[in-house]
Amino acid sequence: MREIVHIQIGQCGNQIGAKFWEVIGEEHGIDVAGSYCGDCASQLERISVYYNEAHGKKYVPRALLVDLEPGTMDSIRSSKLGALFHPDSFIYGNSGAGNNWAKGHYTEGAELAERVLDAVRSASEACDCLQGFQLVHSLGGGTGSGMGTLLLGRIREDFPDRIVNAFSVLPSPKVSDTVVEPYNAALSLPPLARHADACFCIDNEALYDICLRTLKLAAPSYGDLNHLVSLTMSGVTTSLRFPGQLNADLRKLAVNMVPFPRLHFFTPGFAPLTSRGGRQYRALTVAELTQQVFDARNAMAACDPRRGRYLTVACIFRGRMSTREVDEQMLGVQTRHSGCFVEWIPNNVKVAVCDIPPPGLSMAATFIGNSTAVQELLGRVAERFSAMFRRRAFVHWYTSEGMDVGEFAEAESDIRDLVSEYQQLQDASAGPEDDGELVGEAEMEPEDAPHEPRGAL
Repeated sequence: MREIVHIQIGQCGNQIGAKFWEVIGEEHGIDVAGSYCGDCASQLERISVYYNEAHGKKYVPRALLVDLEPGTMDSIRSSKLGALFHPDSFIYGNSGAGNNWAKGHYTEGAELAERVLDAVRSASEACDCLQGFQLVHSLGGGTGSGMGTLLLGRIREDFPDRIVNAFSVLPSPKVSDTVVEPYNAALSLPPLARHADACFCIDNEALYDICLRTLKLAAPSYGDLNHLVSLTMSGVTTSLRFPGQLNADLRKLAVNMVPFPRLHFFTPGFAPLTSRGGRQYRALTVAELTQQVFDARNAMAACDPRRGRYLTVACIFRGRMSTREVDEQMLGVQTRHSGCFVEWIPNNVKVAVCDIPPPGLSMAATFIGNSTAVQELLGRVAERFSAMFRRRAFVHWYTSEGMDVGEFAEAESDIRDLVSEYQQLQDASAGPEDDGELVGEAEMEPEDAPHEPRGAL
């Protein structure tokens, strides 16, 4: 069985992670005490993807809960899920990172990192065939961004041939929780580009919009937002966990979705999303799901796919349906909206079909788009970063933790490089005059070359 080790880090990562284990538990029929209470043999068939079986038929999540302060851990322990996790899964410090990337990456986080890596190694060694890792964190605070990227780099060193997925909550354009958010996010993006195989970009504002506009929730809570993210996370690994007609594991997804190694920032989506009152008035069909997942309002990151072009797309359908109908619908989208897809990657849509739908639905779809429009997100981080860094505001908090000012400038130019790489691909046409002009193939003059070769990892 191809197992996944799940790591949730920081306050945001742990809150999303807690919701994720609720969603996964419901799908596999595992209650909050870890006992099986389901009604279908397929629920236990591949349970070991996310759970270890313990004494007395108790199922324990293969999860590590990490934070630099004990508060988040205490709230999970005292919640209804508290008894589900192994006591050794909780790894925490006592001082916190204080929204400071350098504290999470160089000082407090570095002290705790070895304990986390020991736990990661022992979890990995207990696996029969480790598929990869999934990391849930936010880029705005200190622990998720600083310590999260530190762990990402160390995991990549220790397990160079495993798939590493990051579910990253990026700063939103209108919702800002901390003043130094642009610094933390900008310092996190280059390590994510270097060390992760796939980075699923999520932001609170896009999730708020989905809750308000589509689900018609008057006052969405963080629980509602986290539930949306959890649906996407469970959708990505559906084919590993349940039988299906067309399978897609993490490696197949990464190979089909990433045309150039650094360009793996994806925009996720989920369907069906309908308000509770409107659910009974709609029939779920493959056509309806396809129309919804490609709708710009369903994107979980605040960038408009209509302003960019899709390099690649993956759609994971769940439920009883004909693969022929799925193929026809996908082909229809590509034909009708051919301008939204780059023409130099023919048939750039990957499809997977799993027979078992999520609880309470007859069918569902998870969408993953690698669109050049994600440069809006990256560009926004770079602009807000530049505005503060020009005045050297708040920099002393970072340098006092032993960080070098040069790292700020390097991070900024790295993000600008990423943005220009996406833009270059958006403008590229399929004509022969473009040969050799794509990222990684580009012949760069010495004075134009950035601090690091673009195609390099």
